Amino acid sequence: MEPRAGALLVASPQLADPNFADSVVLLLDVGEDGALGVVLNRPTMLLVAEALADWRDLVAEPAVLFHGGPVSTDGALAVARLSDPGDEPVGFRATFADVGLVDLDSPLELVEGGLADLRIFAGYAGWGAEQLAAEIDEGAWYVVPADVGDLFREDTTTLRTDVLRRQPGELAWVSTRPADPLMN
Repeated sequence: MEPRAGALLVASPQLADPNFADSVVLLLDVGEDGALGVVLNRPTMLLVAEALADWRDLVAEPAVLFHGGPVSTDGALAVARLSDPGDEPVGFRATFADVGLVDLDSPLELVEGGLADLRIFAGYAGWGAEQLAAEIDEGAWYVVPADVGDLFREDTTTLRTDVLRRQPGELAWVSTRPADPLMN
């Protein structure tokens, strides 16, 4: 599968970068200039109510900020799924299917009711032109289709394993591979 908005990058066992070890990244934008995504399985201990109090009632459980990646960790990105795909609220920008980014400066009263799920990420993952393709070619990432349930699940501890397990062929086998094959 080619990397595109809506695809998942699942870290392979060879990926040694601690920012991405065992991670699942949702790609939000892929183009000639590079790619941008957020790590789905790195919840923080910081409550959304403490960081962005106005948004506390709209976020999916757990109501914490997620560490989206190592870039711009002092900023936040909000990923949401629409309640009604035919009715996009102000401040929503579709990225794939009925999922998109929400401008956190949007007036809350214009967004409420328009979103089925919302998750807020501190920082994001970014790749320069050809950088992601090179990492995929090196075997650092598996590119697989996303399921909307992956994006907003409450417990993300087994997300990587679950995503790999549902893949056809050898990727399902990789889901059970230990980090150190000599320990098998």
